[in-house]
Amino acid sequence: MFDSVLIANRGEIARRVIRTLDRLGIDSIAVFTEVDAGAPFVREASRSLPIGSYLDLEAVIEACRRAGAAALHPGYGFLSENPALARACEAAGIIFVGPPAAAVELMGDKLRAKEVARQAGVPVVPVFTEAQARASAAPYPLLVKAAAGGGGRGMRVARSADELDDALAAARREARGAFGDDRVFIERFLGRARHLEVQLIADARGAVVHLGERECSLQRRHQKVIEESPSPVVDAELRARLGSEAVALARAAGYAGAGTVEFIADFDDPAEHYFLEVNARLQVEHPVTELVTGLDLVELQLRVAAGEPLPFAQSDVTLRGHAIEARITAEDPSREFLPTAGRILAYDRAGGSVSGGARVDDAIEVGTVVGTAYDSLLAKLIVHADDRETALRRLAHALAQTTILGVTTTTGYLRGLLADPAVLAGELDTGLIERRGAPAPPIDDPGVAHAAAMLLVANSAAAPPGAGDDPFARVDGWRLGGRRAGSHWRLSVGARQPVEVDVPAADVALVHRSAPGRFRIDQRGDWLLATDGEVHWIGHNGYAWPVRQVSAGQARSADADGELRAPMPGQVLLVRAAVGDTVSAGDPLVVLESMKMELVLTAPVDGSVTELTVAPGDTVTVDQPLARVEASS
Repeated sequence: MFDSVLIANRGEIARRVIRTLDRLGIDSIAVFTEVDAGAPFVREASRSLPIGSYLDLEAVIEACRRAGAAALHPGYGFLSENPALARACEAAGIIFVGPPAAAVELMGDKLRAKEVARQAGVPVVPVFTEAQARASAAPYPLLVKAAAGGGGRGMRVARSADELDDALAAARREARGAFGDDRVFIERFLGRARHLEVQLIADARGAVVHLGERECSLQRRHQKVIEESPSPVVDAELRARLGSEAVALARAAGYAGAGTVEFIADFDDPAEHYFLEVNARLQVEHPVTELVTGLDLVELQLRVAAGEPLPFAQSDVTLRGHAIEARITAEDPSREFLPTAGRILAYDRAGGSVSGGARVDDAIEVGTVVGTAYDSLLAKLIVHADDRETALRRLAHALAQTTILGVTTTTGYLRGLLADPAVLAGELDTGLIERRGAPAPPIDDPGVAHAAAMLLVANSAAAPPGAGDDPFARVDGWRLGGRRAGSHWRLSVGARQPVEVDVPAADVALVHRSAPGRFRIDQRGDWLLATDGEVHWIGHNGYAWPVRQVSAGQARSADADGELRAPMPGQVLLVRAAVGDTVSAGDPLVVLESMKMELVLTAPVDGSVTELTVAPGDTVTVDQPLARVEASS
């Protein structure tokens, strides 16, 4: 076994790998960019080295040399599926903890991988050339997909020939930015389908074993949201069939290490399924497989890379119980899951043992600055139980115990998703999230505003006076003649219209502060409060809201006539219009990029462009004005 391993990655996967390395007594070496200098994984590693970019292959190899690392673990994303990294490791005498370079290259090329699958007897999704896609008989909708990489990046659906050019251009840009390779291909898009995948582990001696399947159908923008194992619709016969197909494909590709074979399956009859791709790396959702098999996939990766044989055969693999994972991301469900950013002000982290509580794989702590340079994943909650019903209940409970203030996240949305009747029944397909939209939280804006006002008054009243304490700046209704009986507030929840609320003294009496920033409101449970400048964040049962005090003169219509504002933080990728241009509502004006995702912003009304305040390369914040269109008379 190795004495040291460099982790060419960041965030929660770096911390996950470090845990196994620590357990095995192996030194962990982290690399980090300037943005991540204060991240938990940097502190937790045995040693850490600065690096300019996680995508800089030469810098990664040089870091291995400087640190004297015996092996390199690529995690997922970044260079993990770049065969050049595996080859560079070999040339430098460093063990690559992953498949052989030839297998990475073969499986990373989605078109070649489909051909290998076809030869191995695995059914594949039909692929079309651009000329075939433009033909009148083309079976739209079609999916434009990056030939390299994975994780849902570089994918666009074209629902007609008119949308093909834009889909191709956008997929190429995103693929180039995410993987450094802008090759794409076009395949049939199944409207209502399940996403099933099989976990593999293979050694360098020819042994290949599958570890059951995962159900990953709950997705948005081709990004997985909730994953589980086993699938609620896969029986023993289909499991054996999917597993044997995955094993046959791995053997045909000369595969070694951990990998995942992904399938798309008919919603009504999952036995009708097609090969999608092979992810030649560890998957984000690998913990659910670990919990149902009792195996540590990172340890198995290390042992296989060290030349050891698999310590078990297929007949030794047993799936026990049910495991489910939820991904908490820095995204705003009320704005179509657009990326968010900010500093973590408070973090209630679900805990407990894996059997009775939740396993938490996270990348954050109080003080972490969430930017837009990298993926939006903040944390994963994974639970295990004897059956699916209990696992769902435990996951919902863990989400209710998780509150993040300072950045808008999907935590509350996930609670609502788990309560959806289709999810509870296991009737899952890849379009379910888009169809259902973002459900309203259980507390409406007036209720949130009222709770916020109560917390602000109670917090101010409980805070001890100190040097520099200005009574006239307090928000609890203090006045020279003593505290008034009640207070009136005008609060805006999120970016929505202000709400008028009155807080009688009797309501304030219901609030009890148990610790700084932590309160209990009678009959309403525990609440968190944190303030960042003019924004007060409150959290309750997994939900969180930014609240602002608004004066009458500050009120602004959210749909101000002709004004285009940034719905997410990010960087301006393209400006598609100029001042003076005549545009129609829906015409593209500005393209933003955030966390490797593109968003096209369109003209809000018919008219003439009178203002453009940004240019390509500019960094923008949420709600920043970008352009104005003067409506046609």
